[in-house]
Parts: sequence; C-alpha cells; structure tokens
Amino acid sequence: MHAMQYEMTLPADYDMGVIRARVARVSPLLEDWEGLGFKTYLVRERGVHGSPVNQYAPFYLWNTVEGMNRFLWGGAFQGLVDDFGRPAVRQWTGLAHAEGTGSRPAFAVRRRLPVPAGAELTALMEDAVAETERLAARDGAVLAAAAVDAHRWELVHFSLWEQETPEADGDVYEVLHLSAPGLDRLPRGRQW
Repeated sequence: MHAMQYEMTLPADYDMGVIRARVARVSPLLEDWEGLGFKTYLVRERGVHGSPVNQYAPFYLWNTVEGMNRFLWGGAFQGLVDDFGRPAVRQWTGLAHAEGTGSRPAFAVRRRLPVPAGAELTALMEDAVAETERLAARDGAVLAAAAVDAHRWELVHFSLWEQETPEADGDVYEVLHLSAPGLDRLPRGRQW
C-alpha cells in the first residue's frame, strides 16, 4: 500500500466553484483505475473548519506502484499540471489500513507528524498501527490509514468521516468525491 498527496494552495479570493466543477468533470476518469485503492478529492476553504487557506489536496491510497506510476507518468496527472502547474507530490509507504462502520465520507482529516530523532522505530510504528485501529473504531469513521516517509521521517495519519466534526486531530478537508475502484483490495491491518 502506498499513500500519495499533493496540495495546491490557491489565492484567498479564488472561486472554489472552479475546483468543484473540475472534480465533477474529472472524477469519473478514476472510477475503474487499475491499482488504485481510493482517491479522495479534498478541499479546504479559507475560514472554514479553521483553514487558513483555499486548497485542493487529493489524497490517494494505491494498491500497486504500477497504478500510481501510470497515473503520474501515463498522462492523467498531466491535465492537472497543465491547468495549475506541477505540485510537489508527497509519497508515504503504507503502515496500516482499517475500515470503519461509516459508509459515505463527507470529511477527511490528515495529520502529519515528524518521527523524532532517536525514537525506537518498531514501537513508534506499532503505535501508528494502533492509532489507525482506534480511529477506525470511532463513530462515523469510514476508514483510517497510516503511512511513513522514511526520507523525511514523517508519519501521516489519514481518516475519512461521515460527520462534519471528525473525531481526529489534524487538517480537516471536505470530501468532494471518493473514487474507490480497489478499496476492497487494500490490505487491512498492519503492513509488515
């Protein structure tokens, strides 16, 4: 499992209706993308849920590197680059994935944490797995995942929620759409 996200921070007066229309137009393209677990089309709007910015920030969980690479290098990503410029694409190696009892995600929470220097890595990663399970067990949780970037030494916790007030800490995003062609094939639980 591989996690991926890019963020496009937009001007404070940007018409977020443009992003909503874009998502409505392009989201059908990934409904059957081979290798994709899911893609959440996420936005933050300045002044809403504590966001200081307008932002478009899709988050992905991939079942295969080939599917991710085909997205990035096979032409699909180029449309976004042509319209908005080339964003930095963050990638993390999957640690855990757990399903909740919720069914329709309306909000997402992403929390990035540095891996402290000198931390005992096995214990820290086990804690991340436990946090994933804890988040997924909460009321209204659709799913939770954890991943790590071993270059930047950064953990990311990601969760999807039915309700507007998610029971997780981090940046809150509105989910405009969920494309989930391989959600049922994403491995559950600890990834090692």
